[in-house]
Amino acid sequence: MDKQEKLTKFLFDQGIVKIGYSFLEDQLPDEFKHLKSGITIVVRLSDQIVSDINIKDGPTHTYFHHYRTVNAFIDQVTFKTTNLLQQWGYLAMAVPASQSINKDGWKFKSLFPHRTAATRSGIGWIGKNCCLITEEFGPRVRLGTVLTDMELEYDQPIEESKCQNCNICVKSCPAMALKGGTWKAGMPREDILDPSLCSTHMHKQYQSIGRGAVCGICVKACPKGTENLRR
Repeated sequence: MDKQEKLTKFLFDQGIVKIGYSFLEDQLPDEFKHLKSGITIVVRLSDQIVSDINIKDGPTHTYFHHYRTVNAFIDQVTFKTTNLLQQWGYLAMAVPASQSINKDGWKFKSLFPHRTAATRSGIGWIGKNCCLITEEFGPRVRLGTVLTDMELEYDQPIEESKCQNCNICVKSCPAMALKGGTWKAGMPREDILDPSLCSTHMHKQYQSIGRGAVCGICVKACPKGTENLRR
């Protein structure tokens, strides 16, 4: 078993449901270009908890707790992954599961976008809700990313949306932050989502639930990946 096979087995043993490997050198800022490989991990959210989000009233307290719990779990797994890669002699860095860097005009963006690594590794596409959509689970997932200089056997990227004419999430967004844009690789996030409207709405309307840190309505509304849900 080679190292990539060992890594894949390690991640599945942690409870990860999908894993992807991507070449990211052309996507990374100069200070990280030597970490040319991306490892994407996918954690499935609880269908029951997501289904309990109310399209009119918003998220539940349980969803907020679940969201934080899953993010902490992802950070633990990517930390363990980084340690394993370093034991093998490689450089590695885990991108925080949920972190916005809001300074110097870099508003509502992360250190490196998990969704870019995920689409480049064939995990899924960007939906009209600006979430990563998987064939199996729709957007009911959370993502983790590890950057490393380990050379890997890379997966085939996905470069176009499969949402077609569906606009359910756009119509469901209470902040009217979704613009209905159809994603293609390389297009600006702002053609799909106004992150300021999204964030402002959450902070104003859901202060009683995690001080307005989550919503999830566009995740709940998406029909993809709901075929097997009990009604």
